[in-house]
Amino acid sequence: MTETEIRAAAFNWIREQFDLHGGAIPHNVLMQGFSLQGERITVIGPAGIWKPKQFEIMPLSITTSISGPYDDSFTDDGLLVYRYRGTDPNHRDNVGLREAMRTRTPLIYFHGLSNGRYVPVWPVTIIKDSPKELCCWVAIDPAYALGTAADKMGIGLGSYSNDSAIGIRKYVAAQTLRRLHQTAFRENVIQAYSSRCTLCNLKHRELLDAAHILPDMHPKGDPIVQNGLCLCKIHHAAFDNNIVGISPEYRVHVSAQVLKEIDGPMLQLGLQELHNNQLIVPTRKKDWPDPERLEIRFKEFQLSG
Repeated sequence: MTETEIRAAAFNWIREQFDLHGGAIPHNVLMQGFSLQGERITVIGPAGIWKPKQFEIMPLSITTSISGPYDDSFTDDGLLVYRYRGTDPNHRDNVGLREAMRTRTPLIYFHGLSNGRYVPVWPVTIIKDSPKELCCWVAIDPAYALGTAADKMGIGLGSYSNDSAIGIRKYVAAQTLRRLHQTAFRENVIQAYSSRCTLCNLKHRELLDAAHILPDMHPKGDPIVQNGLCLCKIHHAAFDNNIVGISPEYRVHVSAQVLKEIDGPMLQLGLQELHNNQLIVPTRKKDWPDPERLEIRFKEFQLSG
């Protein structure tokens, strides 16, 4: 196997895991990696700059951990500033970064979340480095915005008319950051609610969403746990469509029209019997839904009839 073949296989495997885990892949899954032609390929490791044993110099991935020692961030130009390992610019990992830059070799970038999950961004390319400043600059490949991965992350260039490389890079970086923040919001909300629906107590994580009490465009629509509810997919849709409302006192209300309907056990057990139930709130009081935001949203529910 060549490094190019392994890298391509890793990209495909990451796409599969991205779909399977809703965009945020558990650390233990990444540590285990995948099998290719009878060999174990690791995609992440103890070091932020990771080179599997099958590679000679260049890394396969770079990682930013939420509790790590490095302050990696995006610039206004849409580039990720990624810190070298340690203080020796000639450390083998840092040399590997420079070789990846010289050859324009694509990498995977893993962005760590607070619950031990990582959001992958791929492919990324190192376009500049500074041994003196102990860092390099990483661009999200413009092809990323046009491929399958971008489609799955809600990134597209259809509404973008500026075809300059810098303009595309800034646009894609902005969309990627937005997706990272949304994924972090989802993971934080689901974790706060101990991976269970706040209405029906369903505990299957793959069937859970993080619903906004107030949407992004609202002045109080911040992506914080207090503006979120962990809901199963059915109850998320019911909440968004004002079939279910939640009062500032954490009381569940079902619309009068739905309460009158007769349509089998799913309607009765899934919706009607929720009426007047108390919300299942997070263990930590600081994570409870914000009553002020609930009041604003509940008024919308009441007006919907």
